[in-house]
Amino acid sequence: MKTQGPRVVLVRHGETAWSRSGQHTGRTDVPLLEDGRKMAAMLSAPLRAWKFSQVWTSPLSRAFETCALAGYGDVAQRSDDLMEWDYGDYEGRTRAEIQVENPGWTLWRDGVPHGETAAQVGARADHIITRARAETGDLLIFSHGHFLRVLASRWLGLPPTDGRLFLLSTGSISVLSFDGDAAQPALAGWNDTTHLKD
Repeated sequence: MKTQGPRVVLVRHGETAWSRSGQHTGRTDVPLLEDGRKMAAMLSAPLRAWKFSQVWTSPLSRAFETCALAGYGDVAQRSDDLMEWDYGDYEGRTRAEIQVENPGWTLWRDGVPHGETAAQVGARADHIITRARAETGDLLIFSHGHFLRVLASRWLGLPPTDGRLFLLSTGSISVLSFDGDAAQPALAGWNDTTHLKD
């Protein structure tokens, strides 16, 4: 099958204390746990299956450190567009904590006070997609859970809120591509964590 355009390999950063506890981690620069550092190092082998023309990363330390430990820190370009959703007043809080005062709340439907809207996150994703589709070679992106879910949704032409359909684990690898001659955007792989199995 012929593939049109670049493949975009997405990596969610390794585990942090807040990703482990389920706290919303937007712009707070929470470092990787030791387990997260191990996850990052284990990304090196499977990522060698590709030859990347560009490597882009969120500037937040959990993403950049994942990038560096995977072996790409010296070639990565940092982009603020790849930062996580700004959760505003819900930064650092778990879903359960938020639902105590706002029963039934979900990020995707209800958003966050004093933070980004889904549309604003989607606009950042669209900017990344425009840049990516202008490239001739495959790309590697290190970023964050909710942002990458929005990015996948927008790659497929879906609304940003459909990112709710794409669960994503820490340390995972996903691949955005195209389906044959029609150049239809497609998912070639999603949420692969097989490299993390001992």
